[in-house]
Amino acid sequence: MQENLKSQISDLKSQIKACLFDLDGVLVDTAVYHYKAWKRLANTMGFDFTEEQNEQLKGVSRVESLNKILAWGDVEKTDAEKEELATLKNSWYVGMITKMTPAEVLPGTVDFLTEIHKAGYKLALGSASKNSGIILEKTNLAHFFDEIVDGNMVTKSKPDPEVFLKGAQLLGFAPDECVVFEDAVAGVEAAKRGGMKAIGIGEKSVLSQADLVVSGLDKLTVKDLENL
Repeated sequence: MQENLKSQISDLKSQIKACLFDLDGVLVDTAVYHYKAWKRLANTMGFDFTEEQNEQLKGVSRVESLNKILAWGDVEKTDAEKEELATLKNSWYVGMITKMTPAEVLPGTVDFLTEIHKAGYKLALGSASKNSGIILEKTNLAHFFDEIVDGNMVTKSKPDPEVFLKGAQLLGFAPDECVVFEDAVAGVEAAKRGGMKAIGIGEKSVLSQADLVVSGLDKLTVKDLENL
C-alpha cells in the first residue's frame, strides 16, 4: 500500500516538466501602468472607473478591455474609433513601460526562475500583453524563457486556453506536463480548461480554482512543483 502510494507520488512528480508564466502580476507589476493609461483614456471621454473595475481587466486583451471600459462609461464607438483609442492607450502605456528597470521585478522572481531553470524545467511566457518583449528586456528576464507567447501570437483572450496551449506546444510538452502561474481568475480558468495545473499568485479566496495559491513567487521552491 505504502509502496503504491510512493509510486503514485513519483508519477506526479515526473509529470510536471514545463512552467508557463503570465507576466503582469506574476513576474512584474505593470497593472498600475495599464490602469493609468486606461484611466487617462476614459478621462478624455468624460468619465472615470474604479480600481475595483480595473481588476476585471487583468489577463484580458486590449480590445476586450476597451469594450468593457466603454460599456462602463456608456460610450459607443465604431470599430475604427475603437482601434484609434486602443492605439492611443497603448502609446501611453509603452511610454511608461520603456522606463521600467529590473528593480520592478516582483520579489523572489529571479531566484525562483533561476532555481527551476537549473532543475531542468522548460519555461514559457503566456501573456495577453502585446508588449511583453519590451517588458522582459527592460527588466532583464528574457533570458530565462525558452519560448514567448503573447498577444501578438494568439487571437483568443483568457479564459480561453489558447495562449497556454500554444506555449505547451512550442515547448514540446502535453498540457498535463505543464503548470501555469497566474494572478487572474481568467488565467487560472484558462489553465484548467487547457488541462494544466495552476498555481495562483494572490488570494486563495479569489483564485479558488488553482491547485495551489501563494502570495508571490518568493514563497515557492522546486519542491512545490514536485508536490503538485
